[in-house]
Amino acid sequence: MTEQLIILVEILLIDLVLAGDNAIIIGMVASKFEDSNRKKIIFWGIGGAVVLRIIFTFITAYLLQISGLRLVGGILLLYICYKLYRDVIQNKIEEKKIEVDNSNLKKAIFTVILADVTMSLDNVLGVAGAAGHHYHLLVFGLVLSIVLMAVAANLISGWIKKYKWIAWLGLLAILVVAIDLIYTDINILFF
Repeated sequence: MTEQLIILVEILLIDLVLAGDNAIIIGMVASKFEDSNRKKIIFWGIGGAVVLRIIFTFITAYLLQISGLRLVGGILLLYICYKLYRDVIQNKIEEKKIEVDNSNLKKAIFTVILADVTMSLDNVLGVAGAAGHHYHLLVFGLVLSIVLMAVAANLISGWIKKYKWIAWLGLLAILVVAIDLIYTDINILFF
């Protein structure tokens, strides 16, 4: 039970720190449209993001069971730790430049979904790596990231800017998962 509690805390911290980007992108794109289209973009953008996140989560969980790929996943998470440290802790966030064609609703929805494809991997990899073979915790992490993305992203973003210790805890959780993935694969492959 203690192992599952530790995994649950890791998942909470990872989701808390990494789930906000997607909702911010959706909000940025939607803000360029009038109210009626804004609601459609938010609905379809979050809907597409949810479907993609579910697919990515189960693919990632499967791939992390293959020896050698955990090592790659761990190295990718180390890069994410570095990027998180640079962006959040050192306040060197680069302004995200997203081109939006505000004349076409379908293009805007596609832009949101495409942005989520590129930004979901860090969250999915972190949660799947932390959950390991505890699939009920993996599903919990997936649902939590979707809820945080859809509901509380701006609030969480403000908390992280105001309370740096949240970002440090999230960074530490991702680092622990990365080291565990790398250690597990090195142990299997070389010993």
